[in-house]
Amino acid sequence: MTLVKESPLPTRKARSAAPAAGKRRGRRENLAGYLFMSPWIAGFLLLTAGPMVASLYFAFTDYNLFNSPKWIGFDNFTKMFDDPRWQKSVEVTAKYVVIGTPLKLLLALGVALLLAQSRRGQAFYRAAFYAPSLIGASVSIAFVWRSIFSDDAVVDRTMALFGVHSGGWVGDPDWILYCLVALTVWQFGAPMVIFLAGLKQVPKELYEAAAMDGAGPFRRFWSITLPMISPVLFFNVLLETIHSFQIFGSAYVVSNTYCGPADATLVYTCYLYQQGFKNAQMGFASAMAWMLLLAVALVTAVLFWSQKKWVHYEEDAR
Repeated sequence: MTLVKESPLPTRKARSAAPAAGKRRGRRENLAGYLFMSPWIAGFLLLTAGPMVASLYFAFTDYNLFNSPKWIGFDNFTKMFDDPRWQKSVEVTAKYVVIGTPLKLLLALGVALLLAQSRRGQAFYRAAFYAPSLIGASVSIAFVWRSIFSDDAVVDRTMALFGVHSGGWVGDPDWILYCLVALTVWQFGAPMVIFLAGLKQVPKELYEAAAMDGAGPFRRFWSITLPMISPVLFFNVLLETIHSFQIFGSAYVVSNTYCGPADATLVYTCYLYQQGFKNAQMGFASAMAWMLLLAVALVTAVLFWSQKKWVHYEEDAR
């Protein structure tokens, strides 16, 4: 019979050393994590947080890029509301957001419904419809867009076949904004892909049960598809609305760098650019930037408040 020798219990010193070693190891791991994050942290502080704080200070100053900022309080904001061109920029931007965003989302949802059905060449069609979202924001596409909507160009000649002589959308104050709307609607690929992912998550059993009860295609879409993809719809509405407020490149290029005839495409960011970099009124431009931030934050808050009434999550059904 062999006796098993029991291992001695750890001493008090050994027991106290174990947590200390664990803490040291944790600090080394944290240090390594912060080291890998340091490029992002430096970029955020130097390129995002720092300029934001500086622009907030400049918003309350008279600063023309050449002289030292002079504190003037809320004068830039009061001047802003009395400026007719600022009011025009708000009007043009609101019109662009209200018209362009719903049309883009409707087209994206319609194409997603078609692509959600099993058919040959699905991968090709998805890539083809998504491609404009990759290249649509480029300056070269904006130049092409301006060319095809100019006087006696492709669009003008096509409309002339139906008896409509517009003389080109780019040079017409009544039509040029719709040229920008057409450009943003053409870039429906990104929300389409998101809609398509949401449609793939809708259980087919719901459609089969509804069909057995005699529900038609429109009824199934209204009572099953829309409620089931409402979180995806809310995400797309929020994202595309924020993007619409930030329009600049296409408006600047299509209107030939002066924001349209008769300020027809004077979107908010275009007027902000003119004030900050053409007129050297950086204080006024900073105040405009913060007003835009507040406007987007307000719209976002309203959308989040309204989602309680029309967005349905799975947790709500449990």
